Amino acid sequence: MGKNYEVLIIGGGPAGISISKIFGKASEKIRAAVFRPEPHSLIYCALPYVIEQVVPLEKTFKNDSLVTDNGVELIHDEVTKVDLVNHQVWTKSGDKYSYQKLVIATGAHPVLPPIAGVDLKGVMTFKTEFDLAQILSSVQKGLKKAVVVGAGAIGIELAQALNSQGVEVHLVDMQNSILPSLADAEMVADPQKALAGEGINLHLSNKVVSIAGKEAVEKVKLEDGDEINFSLDEEALVVFSVGMKAEMELFKDSKLALGKNGILVNARMETNLPGVYAAGDCVEYTSAITGDIIEGKLATNAVPMAKIAARNILGGNVEYDGFYNGGATKIYDFYIGGTGFTEKAALTMGFSPVVGYGNTTTKFPIMPGTKKMKVKLIADAKTRRLIGGQVVSAEPVTDRIDVLTFALQKQSLIEDLAALSYSSQPYQSFYPANSAIVMAAEEIIDKLRSLDSDLDQLEVS
Repeated sequence: MGKNYEVLIIGGGPAGISISKIFGKASEKIRAAVFRPEPHSLIYCALPYVIEQVVPLEKTFKNDSLVTDNGVELIHDEVTKVDLVNHQVWTKSGDKYSYQKLVIATGAHPVLPPIAGVDLKGVMTFKTEFDLAQILSSVQKGLKKAVVVGAGAIGIELAQALNSQGVEVHLVDMQNSILPSLADAEMVADPQKALAGEGINLHLSNKVVSIAGKEAVEKVKLEDGDEINFSLDEEALVVFSVGMKAEMELFKDSKLALGKNGILVNARMETNLPGVYAAGDCVEYTSAITGDIIEGKLATNAVPMAKIAARNILGGNVEYDGFYNGGATKIYDFYIGGTGFTEKAALTMGFSPVVGYGNTTTKFPIMPGTKKMKVKLIADAKTRRLIGGQVVSAEPVTDRIDVLTFALQKQSLIEDLAALSYSSQPYQSFYPANSAIVMAAEEIIDKLRSLDSDLDQLEVS
């Protein structure tokens, strides 16, 4: 017969853990279980810092008690088959389970491009504990050279980590600047120089077209004709960090509605099948700004989606707005964050972006330890709404990115940002006379006035 549960959750990552926490707060105990085949649930974004020896590996392991202390059973097994009609689940160990409601939180896996040589020894992606072990093993064996493909946050952080261990690092990206989804080129110009200054070889506006070798990697060929060669007696490492694909293999032949980018859900995280929910990286969802389908494979998106699913399972009626994709990273002495759309993305999506900049310092300029900070705001000229923001500083920026994301959530006009009420203190902010966010907003308003004036003159003439 197998075990019967009210709710089964496939996936023990951020979404599965978040659902468990909500169930733990319910007034009535719910019989639920989480399936997790991996030995640990990891703090994935901390993995590069294990390579860099900033934190030990075991510090990245999340405690199983995050699930079990909430009265949810944790099943260390892999789901191999799901019968969505008869509400049954089978696992790799041969066990069968029944459910009343199902939550799919299978996440996503990194992809390899369809080019020659990706099956050679030394070519890999980077997400799991096993990936980390492989890279650590290579470093310990005396890795001398590595190619990291993809200059997003993970690729950037991995490149820095390998560089810190004395590895010659080549960083490749198709775009003309680093962190293209997070910030515009002029905002990351100084961090990009810092990468090069620390010895990381940048191959921008470029891509890997093939990888050659007999069994292991011997040569990486780039689109511009350059080649990165490995000697036969050295460890070779080529790590692709170029995108993620929703994990939907279990359901490809089922009646579950699947999109190109993930499982289809409504704002309540319900699929097309009654009693079946999905949340996190396995889901195809939309921009909260435009309503268009966009990528949003971040833990900070998975968590609220999972909470929505859990609360609705418990009888609530709550909905998810969509992705804002607020994120941040660190490049040597620079902290970089972004939310909403970049100026470049806004242009491609049909907006009429108007931008403004705020340049201040992180403390009163008269105080010791003062560092520079730059803010960029992007507004749509037609609606005057904020549609994106970026911050680069020598101190952490996530608090300001969160302020800008909140403004996006509230569909703030640029005038709202110009009227932002803010605090000030010599060790913690710029002078009371201004805030970088307000400064950037005021510049946009001045530009909009100029545009309005030009339009008025055209109409008169």
